[in-house]
Amino acid sequence: MEIIAGGVTAARGFEAAAAEAQIKYKDRKDMALVYSQAPCVTAGTFTTNVVKAAPVKWDQEVVYGGEEARAVVINSGIANACTGAEGYGYCKETAAAAAKALHIPESSVLVASTGVIGMQLPIDRIAKGVGLLAESKASTEEAGLEAAKAIMTTDTKPKYAAVRIRIGDKDVTVGGMCKGSGMIHPNMCTMLAFVTTDAAITKELLQKALSEDVQDTYNMISVDGDTSTNDTVLLLANGMAENPVIDREDENYQAFKEALHYVNTELAKKIAGDGEGATCLFEVKVIGAASKADAVTLSKSVVTSSLTKAAIYGHDANWGRILCALGYAGVQFDPEKVDLYFESAAGKLKIIENGVSTGYSEEEATKILSENYVTAIADMKMGTCSATAWGCDLTHEYVNINADYRS
Repeated sequence: MEIIAGGVTAARGFEAAAAEAQIKYKDRKDMALVYSQAPCVTAGTFTTNVVKAAPVKWDQEVVYGGEEARAVVINSGIANACTGAEGYGYCKETAAAAAKALHIPESSVLVASTGVIGMQLPIDRIAKGVGLLAESKASTEEAGLEAAKAIMTTDTKPKYAAVRIRIGDKDVTVGGMCKGSGMIHPNMCTMLAFVTTDAAITKELLQKALSEDVQDTYNMISVDGDTSTNDTVLLLANGMAENPVIDREDENYQAFKEALHYVNTELAKKIAGDGEGATCLFEVKVIGAASKADAVTLSKSVVTSSLTKAAIYGHDANWGRILCALGYAGVQFDPEKVDLYFESAAGKLKIIENGVSTGYSEEEATKILSENYVTAIADMKMGTCSATAWGCDLTHEYVNINADYRS
């Protein structure tokens, strides 16, 4: 597997564009397009929130209805959530505008929105923006980067990744972009992710690969414990690599899954590390758990603990908060067996052994916790299973951002 530059335009046949439609923001691009030169088999996973935004409902019909997709139109600034029949109608109008501008079927257009809940979209601006996107779409790396920028809300940086693998005698590429900074707590988060591939693969295996992979990637991140109304991950495969069609779970399928996992993991970590107001990516590895389910539950309990997140922000090795978060997770373990380590680019330090302090150096611990990527490793000594969750520290700035988000 080769890590390469780019995002959604890295795979053959995919183009992207960004446009300034002034939906909510001024003097910045706030609409994006992902377009495929060939029809795509499509997979998707969506928010588990009972309150689902109109674009989620629209995309579920396209993806689960078996339609081949050609384009995704995304806007930032307004989420088109809690907008009733009118909001759903705007999804259809957006798809109709894209179909006309791109000369593709309306049923092949996916839509996505992110931003403030409860506001109606300015559909006239959306329609105009669709025209601008169609005129400027390109297959360049720069076009993909601009699209990644256009879908940002409180994000501080664009998020994208791509890899290349070999299937048969053909190069196959998987690339993607995402946004997410606040209201992040999957089960599927306000996170949007769009992954493209030129792999030839059946719809059934494409959906299976995505559904399984989100469990270990997007569903293992949390910024603030709030599951969004708009969470969407879309995976489009146009087959233009002309590899032997992946239609069974063989070595080619496993290679594709590894590439997809790399891209999804990178995107998920970029979301967690760019949490609103965050100063560092906080990674929690639980090893030695009795089962995978236990490891997942324990790692997510620690990464979502507000007290632990605050301690990470203060570079304070307050291990009692981590042990406490493990203890209320609902998993049975022996606290007198637990070992805990902190690790970063500045080194690795054992903090507790068999449930009690090692007498570690607070100065060394603070140095380790002062990096912008910090890992806590908890060895439960109960089995052989492990899981990793990602989050961020909790800062004063998080409150500032969310106190006036609608203003």
